[in-house]
Amino acid sequence: MFIIRPFLDGDLEDLVQLWEICGVTKPWNNPETDIFRKTQQGDQLFLIAEKDNKLIASVMGGYDGHRGWIHYLAVHPQHQRLGVATALIQHIEKRLIAIGCPKVQLLIRQDNLSILNFYDQLGYEEVEAVCVGKRLIPD
Repeated sequence: MFIIRPFLDGDLEDLVQLWEICGVTKPWNNPETDIFRKTQQGDQLFLIAEKDNKLIASVMGGYDGHRGWIHYLAVHPQHQRLGVATALIQHIEKRLIAIGCPKVQLLIRQDNLSILNFYDQLGYEEVEAVCVGKRLIPD
């Protein structure tokens, strides 16, 4: 069995290692910087799953007053397909609902479209939108 809890500063090294194993890190997103920025929000929407005192999964949520967002869902390969990701998503959804968030969205990279079936099973639908972005702070 695993437990879900908020991210703690002491999780940093293990979390970065998990993200690297799961392939969610990208050269243009420094994981330590992303983690630091998220922890500064203090919104309790950054969750970790652990089993036997070892970090096995993570999810990062956010809410901007209009919609919630889900980022950095990652489950160690040895713990995938055991309900960990589903539990993390459900926990984030409950926390978002508790703060009045009416809807949630997430972005999926083109090279990770195989995950679409997972989100479909949780009731997520593809949204017709074009994602555009602009770097405001060079990292």
